[in-house]
Order: sequence, then structure tokens, then C-alpha cells
Amino acid sequence: MKILVSCKRVPNPEQKLKFSGAAVDLSAASWQVNPFDEYAVETALRLTEKGKGGERAGEVVLISIGPKEVAQQMRGLLAMGADRGLLVGGDDAALDPDQVARVLRAVVAAEKPDLVVLGKQSVDGDSNQVGQLLAGYLGWPQATFLASIVLAADGKSATVTREVDAGVEEKKIPLPAVVTVDLRIIGKKAVRNAALAGPEAEWEDNQRYASLKGIMAAKKKEIREVTAASLGVTASPVVKTIHQEPPPPRKAGVKVASVEELVAKLRTEAKVL
Repeated sequence: MKILVSCKRVPNPEQKLKFSGAAVDLSAASWQVNPFDEYAVETALRLTEKGKGGERAGEVVLISIGPKEVAQQMRGLLAMGADRGLLVGGDDAALDPDQVARVLRAVVAAEKPDLVVLGKQSVDGDSNQVGQLLAGYLGWPQATFLASIVLAADGKSATVTREVDAGVEEKKIPLPAVVTVDLRIIGKKAVRNAALAGPEAEWEDNQRYASLKGIMAAKKKEIREVTAASLGVTASPVVKTIHQEPPPPRKAGVKVASVEELVAKLRTEAKVL
């Protein structure tokens, strides 16, 4: 089985950044892999394993879009166990979900994976659109916000659970398909390939970290650099950011003498009642 996993670099969400003119200044940003994309890589690796520390059967291919420096974050994912990577040149600031989905569609056409796994969203843009757009462009089945996934032994379908407003729903989707994963996908028994691992197989209750052996091996793994044009993609962004501004400073709170006064302020001043 070949699994294609998208990965994006994002600024460290815990780092305080400053504004420069009408945009956030990212010149001093500390970059890292989008956390949901790390869960996607962990999901793909588990789907190719017989269990924790078990043998692997299959290939996990990474795809990222951005400048050459993104290779640094991709090396970290290769050290986790992914097999190879594809880096499509691009400018972080010039990308939007539609353009990303069109590039991924071209990569899918070239790589012909059995499954495409994405994080449900990136923590910088929070658009939650790429997976759905990609499935639409491919005409493939999709399942979003996965909390678990089990591949059938024949490799032709997957049974998934996904979180919805009313709770958790279970669905069966044919392959090939596009799925996006949520935090709970890294549960001990949330992911399994029935052709490789039995019901008793389990992993750690978190995503794996790169071992020294994995880091050394990652240095020799391929990251092939290509352009969007070489993939036949010439689409330009349909969403443009015109202006950014910081939120207004928070005002100090006030004390109230009674519940009645609190309710009155919430109704007349805060206007939330």
C-alpha cells in the first residue's frame, strides 16, 4: 500500500511575533511541522506496520509545498519513518487552500497512492478546506476529522469513526480515498491495517519521536524538489490577504458587588445577554 501524506511548516504557535506594517513579521519565526500533519504521518506509519516496533509493509510518501527550507521539517518526518518526500517549490504567503489542493491533485495523479492522509487543518490558517477540496477535485470518497481508521484485510475499504456535533459516527469508505485526521487518531488502538495487524495490536498513546537511528537514516532518504509548473499546475490563489491587524488590547476586569450587578453589566455593557 502506498500512502501519501501532506505536511506543512507553520510558525511555532507559542512564539510571540510582531507586526510589520499590515502583516505579521515572520522573519524571526521558529518553524515546525503542523501538529495535525504529524498525526497524519503517524497514522500512515501505523497503517503500514504490524504493531509497535513491528515490520512494515508499504510506502509512506510525504508531500509539502514551500521554500527549500521546508526540507528541514521534512527530514524530521523522514526520521520518524516516512520513506521519501516530494517538495514542491512555493511561497508560504502566496498559497491558499485551493492552490494547495490543485497541486496535491497533480501529485496524486503522478504517485497514484491508495490513500491520502492529511491533518484536519493547519494551526496558522485554520481553514480546514484542503482535504475536502482535494477529494472533490479527484472525485474520491472522503472522511474528515477521523478519530480512528481500520483498513480492511483486502485493502479495498476502510472503516472510520469521526467526531461530529452529536458524538461519533462510523462510516465505511472505499479506497482510494482522502481522509483528514484529528488528535484522537493517535490513540493506542485507533489505527490498524487488518491485513498486517490483529485486533490486539497497539501503539503508544502519542506520536513517535525520531530515534538516533531514524535521524541518521533520514539523511539518505530522498526529498525530490519539483515545481508546480512541472506538475502541470498553473493556478493562482483565489484567496488573498489584504490586511492583518493585532487584536485590541484587553481591558482590565472589574469587580461587582452582587450577581444582580454582574447580570446588569453583561446585559448593558458587554451585551452578551
